[in-house]
Amino acid sequence: MTDKQLYEKLKYSSKNAYEEMSSEEYKIMLDLAEDYKKFLDAGKTERECVAIAEKMAIEQGFERLENKEKLKPGDKVYSINRDKNIILAVIGEEAPENGFNIVGAHIDSPRLDLKQNPLYESNEMALFKTHYYGGIKKYQWTAIPLALHGVVYTRNNEKVEVCIGEKDSDPVFCVTDLLPHLAKDQMAKKLSDGIEGEALNILIGGIGVKSEDVQEKVKFKILSILNTMYGIKEEDFFSAELEAVPAFKARNVGLDESFVGAYGQDDRVCAYTSLKSIFDIDKPKKTAVCLLVDKEEIGSTGNTGMLSRYFEMILTELTCKITGEYNVLKINKAVSNSACLSSDVGAAVDPNYENVYEKNNSAYAGHGMILMKYTGSRGKSGASDASAEFVHEMISIFDNNNVVWQAGELGKVDQGGGGTIAMYIGNLNMNVIDCGVPVLSMHSPFEITAKSDIYMAYKSYVAFYNDR
Repeated sequence: MTDKQLYEKLKYSSKNAYEEMSSEEYKIMLDLAEDYKKFLDAGKTERECVAIAEKMAIEQGFERLENKEKLKPGDKVYSINRDKNIILAVIGEEAPENGFNIVGAHIDSPRLDLKQNPLYESNEMALFKTHYYGGIKKYQWTAIPLALHGVVYTRNNEKVEVCIGEKDSDPVFCVTDLLPHLAKDQMAKKLSDGIEGEALNILIGGIGVKSEDVQEKVKFKILSILNTMYGIKEEDFFSAELEAVPAFKARNVGLDESFVGAYGQDDRVCAYTSLKSIFDIDKPKKTAVCLLVDKEEIGSTGNTGMLSRYFEMILTELTCKITGEYNVLKINKAVSNSACLSSDVGAAVDPNYENVYEKNNSAYAGHGMILMKYTGSRGKSGASDASAEFVHEMISIFDNNNVVWQAGELGKVDQGGGGTIAMYIGNLNMNVIDCGVPVLSMHSPFEITAKSDIYMAYKSYVAFYNDR
């Protein structure tokens, strides 16, 4: 063996996933991407994602967990929490004390939420006040078409579902921006200060009623339209959950159509592949669990975030219904012996901004699923640092199943960073590692992922469910 041959054998370099795929896998990848784009278009909010996931689950033979008194190997069940979380499980052959195999993703994404009292009129135009949700670059949300999604509960106790701006025949909405001719002062500011949070106001109307009795004629017109369409009064906004999201559809990107471009791929690319993988599991050795949660983008707080006790409660219920008894020791063993892939996205090296990445330890679009031993920021703050034993176990599973994967972290050490649900999973004394899809333009209204990486994430989750 020559030195060159030995060097090639000893060194590590990530592989191009497209080059590693067979023609059969390539076709599966393309079909998966088309279904994924439909999922993105139909699920632009956490509520919509849960509704879609439930529909898909029922079609796959899943039943409500609360309707089952006992569980046996092969049973497929799901549970929903407040219409914003869903947990699905396929019961395995082994006792729950041996642990569950869990893949967990989040289904919330950065957006503009309407304030509790959003509607106002200025200069004979009607606008909605917003409060941005999650980490956004505020300037990216101006001068793009927006759709309005959400729910409103009227004072007569009727639940009204709102979705305006997605059909071609629908109107869209917009946050206006200042013309460059008058933007001298704005453009002299730091990029982060160019658009203020209180300036993210959505234009929704400009025709007033013909009446001398009303001062705010355009606001009155908008209230009349909303009342006619949905039976809404202004006070109904106080309890509403209305989200402004990009109105454009998921599209193929590139002349070779190698990428998917869409809003909300952080983290719905991992949510979709997590769902798809558990639907393709029949009778696993260990019970397979798919967890889709809310509020990750704002710290996983609240009763629908990862910090809620809901996840622990469902693991307890699963254990009790499998074993036929309530036994604290068995429940504790089930949790401690479980393993979780925190299926969240990572940052792909962007050719336009290479200086923020440490390229030996970064992910590349098209090089497969990214395995992140830790996330966090700077000195690993907010990280769950996976053990050598668990990382080795996961790598072995992926290699044995021909999953193209790559190792990486989120940019240079002192550049920034980010967190996932992994540390909250780890707090339960459970093995966990971040494992997902590299993304370009993360947290923007139009994120980019490689189709090959989407496929490899799906393939890695199936391998994890089947072989651990």
